[in-house]
Amino acid sequence: MAQGDAVFAGSIPQFYDQKLGELLFAPYAADMAMRVRSLASGRLLEIAAGTGIVTRRLAEHLAPAVGIVATDLNQPMRDYAAAQPGLQRVKWQQADALDLPFPDESFDAAVCQFGVMFFPDRIKAYREARRVLKPGGHLVFNVWDRIETTPVMAAAVEGLARRYPQQKSWFLERTPCGYHDHAVIGGDLKAAGFTVVRTRIVKQSGRLSTALDAAIGLCQGTPMRAEIEALDKDGLDAATHAAAEAIAKRCGQGPTTTPLQAVLVETSK
Repeated sequence: MAQGDAVFAGSIPQFYDQKLGELLFAPYAADMAMRVRSLASGRLLEIAAGTGIVTRRLAEHLAPAVGIVATDLNQPMRDYAAAQPGLQRVKWQQADALDLPFPDESFDAAVCQFGVMFFPDRIKAYREARRVLKPGGHLVFNVWDRIETTPVMAAAVEGLARRYPQQKSWFLERTPCGYHDHAVIGGDLKAAGFTVVRTRIVKQSGRLSTALDAAIGLCQGTPMRAEIEALDKDGLDAATHAAAEAIAKRCGQGPTTTPLQAVLVETSK
């Protein structure tokens, strides 16, 4: 992961949530909540909660007896999430996934949506997740599959690559879509002490409001913004429109739906 790939500051959290929420994350948030809905009591930890898209689903669907602790290392993302309505039952806490500030065996389940790709040491993060889980506790997370399996992201990168051919790689392909090999993921989890690891492909459909909205979210609501501005100080709007043109060509102008593909990972202590 390149330096800066985990920086979500300034206006990024708002664009991330408002432009990418229904497009990329809401369908998988609903799926994630369903995976842990059988938890009737105890405590659940959300790691790398971001703007709270999964947190909102967990708060809606988990039994009232389940205590939800949502964490994120990034202060702007956590501040944005905590300000959203309907999350009064959630305890928010800043936490580094590589050094969780909780005692051993504190949680009955842990979830992480599209976050592990950002961890600088995934085995250490998995070891920490295992440490804070009670015996038999479940860890559920997902990661994006290869970038070509999610056309809206692939199209955005294609549009930017045509405009900036000197750029060798882009944030979307390098980090969010850069950790999808089932064998590698399973190997990392087993190195952290987990024994049985289940992985599966989960396909969803995202809601593309407009191609331009998608491009704004991807180009201005992720660390890709810093990449664009480093290449072209005053070119953010033009780059966004180049990505929008490529998205429209491949996925349509919108409103429409667009295919998404992720890898779901489930394991337990």
